[in-house]
Amino acid sequence: MCIRDSLCAEGAPGALAVLAVAQRGGLLNAPDTYMEKIATGPLGHGVVSLKKSPTENVRALAEAKGCKVSEISVVVLERDRHEALITELRGAGARVFLISDGDVAPAVATCMPESSIDVVYGTGGAPEGVLAAAALKCMGGCFHGRLRFRNDGERERAIKMGMTDPDAYLEMSDLVRGEVIFCATGVTSGPMLKGVRRIGDRLHLQTLSMRSSTGTIRTVDSVVSAARFSELYAG
Repeated sequence: MCIRDSLCAEGAPGALAVLAVAQRGGLLNAPDTYMEKIATGPLGHGVVSLKKSPTENVRALAEAKGCKVSEISVVVLERDRHEALITELRGAGARVFLISDGDVAPAVATCMPESSIDVVYGTGGAPEGVLAAAALKCMGGCFHGRLRFRNDGERERAIKMGMTDPDAYLEMSDLVRGEVIFCATGVTSGPMLKGVRRIGDRLHLQTLSMRSSTGTIRTVDSVVSAARFSELYAG
């Protein structure tokens, strides 16, 4: 399970509690390092790749979607390391939207036409990349990644965790194998899910649940006792 701590701590929109479940060995045991990522909806298959330049990717995706590059919306984490990426994307004519944290939700949104998000691009947390890939597998989306280690210690840790080739190019099948179930519950309200709301003595929760084998996508609203919830999760 992963909660974007900074969003939650600051009370910012879009904090999620996320869970992906697969058979043993079905999810890449990603070390706590960075991952270069590109995520799109279903039309990105065979079209986008981290082996292409950002300009080539947005042009190819625009062609696949039958639209102009100026109509392609790309979400990028607002980090100094992305200055060149942002400059190139804007130079290519794409619309760039910067976010402070949390790239799982926008990756999921690439598979939701009503979101108007076409691509998530850039370098973020590797575990979050696996979670995003799990969700996109359920929705038929496209995800590619490459681990980006900050030091030799992180590389060695990846090898000890079972990665025989820590520099491998990672496609969906390398990140998620077999059936997977993905769930995300809103912690703070955002464009995808409502956050936890207390009404009287009850907590109201909203969860997005998906299963790859059936392609089922459900939004579930739950109501639980605030007192009972506190007892179960105290400490």
